[in-house]
Amino acid sequence: MRTMRAGQAGRTADGGPGAGPRAVRARVRALAVLVACAALLTGCPGAGDGDGEQEGRSPFTGESVPDVSAPVLAVKIDNVAAARPQTGLERADIVYVEQVESGLTRLLAVYSSDLPPSVGPVRSARESDIELLRQFGEPALAYSGAQSSLVPVLEASPLRLVPPGEAPGAYSRSAERSAPHNMYLDPRAALREAPGGVSGASDIGFRFGTAPGGGRADTEEAVRFPAVRYTFTWSAEFDRWLVSVDGEEATTADGDRLGAPTVVVQRVEIRDSRFRDRGGSVSPYSETVGSGEATVLRGGRAYEARWSRPSAESGTEFTTSEGDPVTFARGQVWVVLAPRST
Repeated sequence: MRTMRAGQAGRTADGGPGAGPRAVRARVRALAVLVACAALLTGCPGAGDGDGEQEGRSPFTGESVPDVSAPVLAVKIDNVAAARPQTGLERADIVYVEQVESGLTRLLAVYSSDLPPSVGPVRSARESDIELLRQFGEPALAYSGAQSSLVPVLEASPLRLVPPGEAPGAYSRSAERSAPHNMYLDPRAALREAPGGVSGASDIGFRFGTAPGGGRADTEEAVRFPAVRYTFTWSAEFDRWLVSVDGEEATTADGDRLGAPTVVVQRVEIRDSRFRDRGGSVSPYSETVGSGEATVLRGGRAYEARWSRPSAESGTEFTTSEGDPVTFARGQVWVVLAPRST
């Protein structure tokens, strides 16, 4: 098994091996707040409540960040074997897993608090992306293209589109891979070339804080799509769920393991959309507005939850059967939009 190198392991929830500088600063700040509260013998609004808009913390990761309302950039990323390992995925705030044609999956990575120099391989958009991203307001969306009949639907959406035709300076091709798995994005250039009014990060329903009570001990969770299988394995050493795809360890471009302190398996209705790919296969549509069941993985335990999103403009809340928020560990969050039958 590959191991994470010191300084490259990314975010952790509680500062175990692999904790990055941002996580350390977040813990120091949180400790200072708690000490101050105790000294004053008074309540501190937002302290430890996991609020998605807690002062000084990203609403997407719960971590301390310089700019909590930095612009939101979503990037559609390839995830077939020829596209792995991906570049820049470990620095996303949120990673969504979506089903596409032939039972395969693609990733939709959301960036705001930390922009890597390069992200990819970038692939094409789907209709589901529009509804999923509406909870972020009017974020920028980077993608390699779209089925011709979907283009006017994308253009009519409130998303700030930055495909190669609109932002040529933000994209490049790598000579180390063959097309279509070799297109990469410069996130900062994409935001510079995005149409005006890109939304900043805001509360989308995530809550961060101390682990909820209950749950069941769980060190491995598998999620199956028709043609791909994800496995999330809890690592106490790295304080995160390590990702594997079809039995292969998922890694960064530097060879480190991909993983996140929190993984949400959100079970959704996946139906046929109005569109087909170039090969004639119907594109699936993942319904992310509504409600349903979910499993939240954190700290080596699994918590059964309900998800609710009343409208496309609403955030997505995850609650217990009693209606209490299911809090996430601070750091990157993976959200797997799994078939309801999974």
